[in-house]
Amino acid sequence: MINIGKMKADTIGIFAGTLCLVHCVATPFIFIAKACASTCCSAAPTWWKWIDYLFIVVSFIAIYYATKNSNKRWIQIALWGAWTVLLFTIINEAIVMLVLPESFIYYPALSIVALHLYNRRYCTCQEDKCCAN
Repeated sequence: MINIGKMKADTIGIFAGTLCLVHCVATPFIFIAKACASTCCSAAPTWWKWIDYLFIVVSFIAIYYATKNSNKRWIQIALWGAWTVLLFTIINEAIVMLVLPESFIYYPALSIVALHLYNRRYCTCQEDKCCAN
């Protein structure tokens, strides 16, 4: 089994976060074009909506290992906080607990990418078990 902890968890997180942002940005354009092409079935297909949950799982794994190997407590808290807001936003889109603007999802997604970039540059341990909080 691949040990993601020895891999670059922040790199995986940056990649997943960036793909998540591309997915979020592309969605309105894809479905506006589809709606213009036909008058019915302009909603997103189920498989497209499930991609959100795939990003949540991948980002959870990346954040878990990135925070495990980070030497800054505030980065750990910020990554988990941004992930929690992203999870809430995705669940909220499905069940509409609060009315949020569509663009709200960009804030936690961009935060995760930025925090992974910062953590990768300044806070990652060089050895397997070097970090003490």
